[in-house]
Amino acid sequence: MRIVVVGASGNVGTSLLACLAGEPEVGEVLGIARRRPSASFPKTTWVEADIVRDELEPHFLGADAVVHLAWAIQPSHDAATLWRTNVDGSMSVFRAVAAAGVPALIYASSSGAYGPGPKDRRVGEDWPVTGIPTSFYSRHKAEVERRLDRLERERPELRVVRLRPGLTFKRDAAEGIRRLFAGPFLPSPLVRPGAVPLVPEHPRFRFQAVHSLDVGDAYRRAILSDARGAFNIAADPVLDGQAIARVLRARPVRVSSRLLRMLASISWSLRMQPTPPGWVDLAFGVPILDTTRARRELGWIPHRTATEALVELVQGLRHRTGAPTPVLAPDAGGPLRVRELLTGVGGRP
Repeated sequence: MRIVVVGASGNVGTSLLACLAGEPEVGEVLGIARRRPSASFPKTTWVEADIVRDELEPHFLGADAVVHLAWAIQPSHDAATLWRTNVDGSMSVFRAVAAAGVPALIYASSSGAYGPGPKDRRVGEDWPVTGIPTSFYSRHKAEVERRLDRLERERPELRVVRLRPGLTFKRDAAEGIRRLFAGPFLPSPLVRPGAVPLVPEHPRFRFQAVHSLDVGDAYRRAILSDARGAFNIAADPVLDGQAIARVLRARPVRVSSRLLRMLASISWSLRMQPTPPGWVDLAFGVPILDTTRARRELGWIPHRTATEALVELVQGLRHRTGAPTPVLAPDAGGPLRVRELLTGVGGRP
């Protein structure tokens, strides 16, 4: 099999390449990235391409499956650029898949595509994919899924799979995650158990996480299967303020979503951190997912708990861990993170 992975140099992309390296049914992998990484993986050849500007069809010819992982979270202050990458760019990938006659398209959706839902029970893949209106990330994920619905109606011969994972962590992605969500002012040495005194707690501050390598394995299984449709991907236990407090040896403190949103809004507007307040709404709104379908139809079982994935992230943040790709590189922010400051916090694509 020949597999093309679009957005292969990021958190999930590098995990998928690692999973495909040991898969005997896969003979060749083409990793597409906007900037060529120095990282190498067995069977993988790198090519530079931008999903917004470059022609993709020649790269897809002869592929047995295309996995679309490319997505932008920054520049978080530039809504038009984010839309062009996330929505228009995804459509460019979908059109090129159809034009090249690729038989399977595996798309990286997200738990964030779902509309507001329950935190005290689990929902399946039939929960409405309407997004959280105040989150650009959620709106874009929901919009791309609507457009993917149309592609499926127009191309019934195309096998389309959508994976909807929870928050995805691994140690080697820590610096990339920090740049996207915490920014240059996070004191990395203090991200360790016992150094953080307080953690916010709220009945709706409950979310799911999964290790990146387990997500990569889910994509591998989706590629090799004949499955179609959407699959929730998450590990247990469900994480909340109490669980995070145990990991950090901190004290959970009850706070309102309004206060957290206000703090996020002010600090984002002042460019103290890169995460707009819609991410708070997303955390409080996204439902808890039932992963039965992935376990039953893909045979997928996470090998690491959500807590283990979180611990890896915390350890990686403390030690400024990364990987040799432009997206994950530990030195991508420049000396003393000056490059992040000069390009504007939350402004670097």
